[in-house]
Amino acid sequence: QVQLVESGGGLVQAGGPLRLSCAASGSVYSIDVMGWYRQAPGKQRELVATIGARGTPAYADSAKGRFSISRDNARNTVYLQRNSLKPEDTAVYYCYAEGYHISTPWEPQIFWGQGTQVTVSS
Repeated sequence: QVQLVESGGGLVQAGGPLRLSCAASGSVYSIDVMGWYRQAPGKQRELVATIGARGTPAYADSAKGRFSISRDNARNTVYLQRNSLKPEDTAVYYCYAEGYHISTPWEPQIFWGQGTQVTVSS
């Protein structure tokens, strides 16, 4: 089984920083794209950013200039940062990865984390 474990969420004051981490572990053969989605209360899950295995980032239009994504391939870990949070950033943030399970290294799969709540107080 492949696990994605997020950390770094919680209650943050508006204007404060955000740094989320997500580490893939378990039966990982390899990981290609990693990324972050978020789901605000009453809204659909939306893409925030992705990053390829070579470190090329891609951002949703709403995230450009606001969020920064990075990764550490040696640790199969992806990070999401934002320097000045706003109350509208309140959401459950989900990590995801496109990769391969060690038992089926020819079959691409998508893996999801359990989500981490970020609440921004005004």
